[in-house]
Amino acid sequence: MENTVNGIHHITAIAGNAKRNYNFYANVLGLRLVKKTVNFDDPETYHLYYGDKEGTPGTILTFFPWEGITAGRRGARQATEIGYSVPESSFDFWLKRFDANNIIYNKVSEKFGEPYLTVLDPDGLKLELIASKTADNRLPWETTDVKAENATKGFHSVTITTNKMQPTADILTGVFGYRLLEQHVNRYRFITDAVENAAIVDLVEVAGEVAGHVAGGSVHHVAFRVKNEEVLMQYREKIAALGLHITDKIDRNYFYSLYFREPGGVLFELATDNPGFAVDEPVDELGTHLKLPAQHERFRSTLEKTLPQLY
Repeated sequence: MENTVNGIHHITAIAGNAKRNYNFYANVLGLRLVKKTVNFDDPETYHLYYGDKEGTPGTILTFFPWEGITAGRRGARQATEIGYSVPESSFDFWLKRFDANNIIYNKVSEKFGEPYLTVLDPDGLKLELIASKTADNRLPWETTDVKAENATKGFHSVTITTNKMQPTADILTGVFGYRLLEQHVNRYRFITDAVENAAIVDLVEVAGEVAGHVAGGSVHHVAFRVKNEEVLMQYREKIAALGLHITDKIDRNYFYSLYFREPGGVLFELATDNPGFAVDEPVDELGTHLKLPAQHERFRSTLEKTLPQLY
């Protein structure tokens, strides 16, 4: 779709130990490390991107790993669950794999008619492996241990916990073009028809829930996908017209971004498909090299010595 929000682009979270983070997401969960770069505002900290083979929007989970950071707390005004799409037949594989790696998980449950397996990453970030009711034909990234028949295929959904759902729902429906698909008790499922996958946002309304604390093991922001910079700036006008503060366009090397805090308190980003993760290294070598933005290249020799070893 040309002028629409096309589902989730990426989700960014905060971690503690970088090597532990890499081991869980690349080795246990079987995602590809798509980009190894640094936090543009804090170049002594990694910014790690995990996704599919090409870093396709809708598959990208990113982390700022800060060693020794205090643990966050899930609560209102936060994205609290990250859903990955998996084949339903893969649950036995994942249960055995999580047991073998001492990963905390819950038994398989069901919501909106879809079975899902909840698992916590080493910092306590809540993930869900969900068998979607609709076909997911995306090609997964395979590793030696995680083959295609079990692998994650990218995002299924993201869940936001809120004290009052309507203001956030208004952004999703009135600005982003989502529609309410289903409701069960206090969980409201919104979907965009612009894309087939990574298209769902669940809002969970809990009036008395204490606000969450963004720190280790919590989501920093949720990024929604637009085609290019022209569409990005069209959305800037729409959001600014609502009286919400929104940043100027920011060049993130792999996409262009705008940030604003939606009325429910969650930091939203709009991010472009262009130029993509192959802009500074070939697809076959994604995640292999330390890539630095131009303003931090002068620190390369130091950063290569001081950034933690991932493997």
